[in-house]
Amino acid sequence: MTSTLERRLGLSDAVVVGLGAMIGAGVFVAFAPAAARAGSLVWASLAVAAVVAVCNALSSARLAAQFPSAGGTYVYGRELLGPLPGFLAGWGFVVGKTASCAAMALTVGLYIWPGHAALVAAAAVLALTILSVLGVQRTATASKVLVGMVLTVLAAFVVVAWATGSPATGPTAPMPAVDAEAWPARILGVFGGAGFCFFAFAGYARIATLGEEVREPARTIPRAVVVAISVVIAVYAAVLATTVHVLGVGGVAASAAPVLDAAAQLGGEHGGGEYGGGGEHGGGVLATLVRVAAGFAALGALLGGVLGVSRTTLAMARDRHLPTPLAAVHPTTRTPYVAELCVGVLVAVIVLVADVRQAIGFSSFAVLAYYLVANAAALRLDRRRRRLPAWIPLLGAIGCVMVAGSLPWQSVAGGVVVFVVGGGVYAVTRRRAVPPGVASQA
Repeated sequence: MTSTLERRLGLSDAVVVGLGAMIGAGVFVAFAPAAARAGSLVWASLAVAAVVAVCNALSSARLAAQFPSAGGTYVYGRELLGPLPGFLAGWGFVVGKTASCAAMALTVGLYIWPGHAALVAAAAVLALTILSVLGVQRTATASKVLVGMVLTVLAAFVVVAWATGSPATGPTAPMPAVDAEAWPARILGVFGGAGFCFFAFAGYARIATLGEEVREPARTIPRAVVVAISVVIAVYAAVLATTVHVLGVGGVAASAAPVLDAAAQLGGEHGGGEYGGGGEHGGGVLATLVRVAAGFAALGALLGGVLGVSRTTLAMARDRHLPTPLAAVHPTTRTPYVAELCVGVLVAVIVLVADVRQAIGFSSFAVLAYYLVANAAALRLDRRRRRLPAWIPLLGAIGCVMVAGSLPWQSVAGGVVVFVVGGGVYAVTRRRAVPPGVASQA
């Protein structure tokens, strides 16, 4: 059976797939740990994450235009740096994003039906997996609906918050007196916070991993990446400013769901429930809308995650680093249905047996390593093909290393273990693998 996908996605489809993955993965969950890590300098964390993300996005966009094949950085690293860097990038992405998918699925359950979060999460995973198997065009259409609903609610949240002029009433987090000894810790906190913010930006990789299904990839992918990340930066800045306006930096840091708690406070209730927004009180109409939007946003991120992991799995299976049946493509829908079904079932099992809400830091480490490989691969392109100054991928690579190293030690240790295991898998599979330049072709 052929393993070639079909180009069915246009510019708007690619943009929305990236938006769905980024908006859902971060805006409702990433600001709290970032504020806890960076304190009053959380704005600097967001700025650092945005700069690193833009550099990574530009590098990935140029690479995707040159290698418009499923698999993203797995393919770029394999073709430009060698089999091992490419494999480790793909391995880190598959493992890290599988954990991230489970975390997003659990978020859906926590917002929709907290008492049965795991069952709701598993059901959501299986439903979205079936949707993905039915065709990438249907998936893009579903993403448009989800993204449109989420952006509408976030816009209403921002407008209401600033129109009411509600001051911050949450716990304060004053900036301490700064001396020569305080700055190293503050800077480490900024970069650590940037690691959590970066988790929220990482969804633009979905556009690149769908490179084999995008029409006119050399033209469409770079435009889609730039548009998607520009919109997300603006949305994140507006939402962070609004939550700080309502809760204060300390309130954002102390909240499990700062956007929901801020909406509850605007609705006249006090936040602080385990799953946000005043717990069982709900906090009024705005909080209810935000709760629903958060559930839909997590669905969008989950859908994008299933797409990305399955396409990278497909590429690695083509190269015989993973079982070759995973490379099968359905003759009618032209989707990697075996990989999608396996990913969906695996994520559903994970959410039923484990609490993966702490996967954000570990996933960030794995994804930062993934983009380190992407930037290194972009530096290997000659200037004519790269069409970017060399300092952009270089800055992206340096940023990835600094941000990854500033994450909590548990996240770093977990990420290192994943890559050590990946090295063992590579040692076992490398002899049967297809050489670079032969596999992973569109």
